[in-house]
Amino acid sequence: MSRAFETALEHVLRHEAGFVDHPSDPGGATNMGITIGTLTDWMNRTATVEDVRRLTQETAAQIYEARYWKAASCDDWPAGVALMVFDAAVNHGPVRAIMFLQQALRIGDDGRVGPVTRAAVAGAEPRALLIEYAARRMRFYGRLSTFTTFGLGWSRRLMDTLAAGLDAGRS
Repeated sequence: MSRAFETALEHVLRHEAGFVDHPSDPGGATNMGITIGTLTDWMNRTATVEDVRRLTQETAAQIYEARYWKAASCDDWPAGVALMVFDAAVNHGPVRAIMFLQQALRIGDDGRVGPVTRAAVAGAEPRALLIEYAARRMRFYGRLSTFTTFGLGWSRRLMDTLAAGLDAGRS
């Protein structure tokens, strides 16, 4: 587990606190941001609400590293960009997180990391990339039918992630 992942995980867990089962959340029962569907996939069996409730931070970290951090190639990005992409992968899925990255870079947005995406990130100015990425996430949030219910929280999370990403880029 890399230090960059640990830092990003701490950030995500501040926003993905404990157990929730909000009736308007299409993800259903969730703990530390891990949905019942994700846990079902991870366990290779149908997870129960009680399984979600009993999820440990150690298991959540394993899921986050394998299914979000690595899936979005976060080890390959500068610290601030890695944090933003990871947070987006957790919130929107790894493919969409990479698509936001590609859109912010103004390259083809197929959601897969290849040599074009890697070269574009390497040549990008991280601060400008983070701001453009955040704007694209905000636009996406605003179009969701559940924005009136969850939008303020998503907006706060995004602004906190942008600030943390910009700070990480300075070190």
